[in-house]
Amino acid sequence: MKSFAISGSPRENVGKRDAKELRYLSQIPAVLYGGATQSHFSVSAADLKAVVYTPVVHFIDLDIAGVKSQAIIKDIQFHPLTEQLLHVDFLLLDQDKPVTIEIPVKLTGTSPGVKMGGKLVQKLRKLRIKALPKDHLDFIEVSIEGLEVGKSVRVSDLKLDNLYITNAKEDTIVSVTTSRALRQAEQEAAGKK
Repeated sequence: MKSFAISGSPRENVGKRDAKELRYLSQIPAVLYGGATQSHFSVSAADLKAVVYTPVVHFIDLDIAGVKSQAIIKDIQFHPLTEQLLHVDFLLLDQDKPVTIEIPVKLTGTSPGVKMGGKLVQKLRKLRIKALPKDHLDFIEVSIEGLEVGKSVRVSDLKLDNLYITNAKEDTIVSVTTSRALRQAEQEAAGKK
């Protein structure tokens, strides 16, 4: 999985006034948890934009005043009206402990059902995957090569080595449904008989 380096500055004061002042200076308050102690720090809003506003999942190589650690973004808080970043929670990664991350789904192949006029409907764009950090992937490939009209690919159809999908087994990832044009063509064909 891809890594992205971000440096942070330790926060001396933790509170609303301090957080507001940081945001005014284009810094985002953050916390790193998952270790022996929590670490409060701030990061540049410009550095965070590259990892927040993308569908790609990254491991974050944090450097907080010379202390290096690897983490993932666990939670992000946005302002409800302006969509401005308010706060970021990082989870410290332990190479021996499994971690759950949402990984994007990448569809591969061409569906014969779509070629016949069916409509491709992707219900899940991300899957929750639990695995050791070294086993995580950039994306999960789902083949739609044999997908006919009325058929679907469910979570239970996927077999992944060293990865456990925490989504419900019966959840549909992608399906091919009958489009209005195909339904109309079938009705016209039935009417001609």
